[in-house]
Amino acid sequence: MKKRSSIIAILLCAAMLTCACAARSDDKIEEPVQAEKQKVKVKEYQGKLDIIEPGAYNNVNGLNLEPGSYISVIGKADGGQFWDEVKKGVDQAAKDINENLGYEGKDKVKVTYSGQAAADNVDEQVNILDEELARYPVALGISMADAKACEVQFDLAAESDIPIVAFDSGSDYQGLMATVATDNTAASKEAASRLAEIMKETGKVIIFAHDSKSKAAIDRENAFKEEMQQNHPGIAIGDVYRLDQLADLQKKVAEEINAGTYKKGGEATGVKLEEQDEVTPDSITEDDVVDYVLAKNPDAKGCFATNSDAMKVALNGLNRMEEEDIALVGFDADKEELKALSEGEIDGLIVQNPFGMGYATVIAAARAALKMGNEAVVDTGYTWVTKKNLKDENIAKMLY
Repeated sequence: MKKRSSIIAILLCAAMLTCACAARSDDKIEEPVQAEKQKVKVKEYQGKLDIIEPGAYNNVNGLNLEPGSYISVIGKADGGQFWDEVKKGVDQAAKDINENLGYEGKDKVKVTYSGQAAADNVDEQVNILDEELARYPVALGISMADAKACEVQFDLAAESDIPIVAFDSGSDYQGLMATVATDNTAASKEAASRLAEIMKETGKVIIFAHDSKSKAAIDRENAFKEEMQQNHPGIAIGDVYRLDQLADLQKKVAEEINAGTYKKGGEATGVKLEEQDEVTPDSITEDDVVDYVLAKNPDAKGCFATNSDAMKVALNGLNRMEEEDIALVGFDADKEELKALSEGEIDGLIVQNPFGMGYATVIAAARAALKMGNEAVVDTGYTWVTKKNLKDENIAKMLY
């Protein structure tokens, strides 16, 4: 009997050991599975949200919008790398809101992005704004091509209780619920300081601005000038070429060619052209205008561009001149700019956060619709990128 009891005891112990080992084995299998689940939870775009200040604008918590609510977001263009990235942010915010609220089908909160074909087409943007207000969204976000052009529409929106949120490029209109943007003053002052350092605190700078009407362009140009004048007295500001003033400069170039005070690609003769040989403004290309600006500033040692369009104009002009001694810095990070940066043709870029801008605009619009209150300014962040730090992990999070 004792022998049989001993055998049973041994068998029980063996069974318990087997179960324990199996449990430990299961635990080991479970650990990597749980770790894998945790990895999946980290959103690939999270780095672009983490730098948004205040932090309330990088998530959808508490945004209890009514089923079927409609939010309209209007950019300055319906395409291009920067605006495509803004749209991605808008779409992601809409997706996160609906997932958080459990809305499906007709109950989903609808968020649309639209923009004009060309960034400087103010009339088309105003028409889009009229159309969107006629759809009575619960809130509307807009990046203004002209800081003054939409004020009548904003008054009408206020009468219809449609809150307006500005993003990227706002205005001084008093009724805006919030402005979601890069700190253009801080970013442009940093660009000025970096350029002054590259230029060894001496020389002349030419400014290439993307327009003369948007608040973003105006703020960047003014902040850049202010930093140079206040803190870098050895740097002089030369000519400013604003892309939307092309017609004025075409006329000026034609007049100087006809007067003999300027000659394309050569020395001015000082001899006035015969009437039959005179050129007309419409025969002057934008390349001709940029070449003229560069030729009129032969002592320039640096250039500053306020966005990717302005940067391409400046870069192409310097390449035509085969000029390698003029430093070039500016805004944005599209593929062409990053390629030029990696090849040493551009010295540094202020990289904005268009994805975060689109995302935070939807959050601000939703908060306005819910009367939750908004910060006057939401800072979506920027970073300074050079050839040296282009491959850094933290920099890569910001690129698009």
